[in-house]
Amino acid sequence: MRVNVDMKSSEMSIGAVAAHFGLAPHVLRHWESVGLLAPARDPAGRRRYTAGDITRVAVILRAKDAGLSLESIRVLAPGADPAKRRDVLREEAAGLRRRIAAAQASLELLEGGLNCDYEDITQCPNFKRLVADRIPDAASGVRG
Repeated sequence: MRVNVDMKSSEMSIGAVAAHFGLAPHVLRHWESVGLLAPARDPAGRRRYTAGDITRVAVILRAKDAGLSLESIRVLAPGADPAKRRDVLREEAAGLRRRIAAAQASLELLEGGLNCDYEDITQCPNFKRLVADRIPDAASGVRG
């Protein structure tokens, strides 16, 4: 359930923030325990999330969507070493490019199978081309 967030209000409860983002409150508590969030506390000790905290939750979610681990997300925090942040982001970007390339190759294979009219898909010339890199070279016994 998505709750309207009034960014003009000074603070929100953990339940309201969790509901807005479709998270269980324990997720926010976990992120706090690993140093990703640091909401203020009211006199009774309840967490109070500010607009900055809400923005931080949005950043964490976007970074997780991009495939970053919580450890990698930590370097996006204010005060993190800019050189380390660039190194981590560069490494994460390279990993994402590899995953995108693998997904593109998988999609090409599936579409190649869909476009094959052969009863035995392994006899389809186009499909054979798409899996050729996984077939050991008969002469050398080594994968291509």
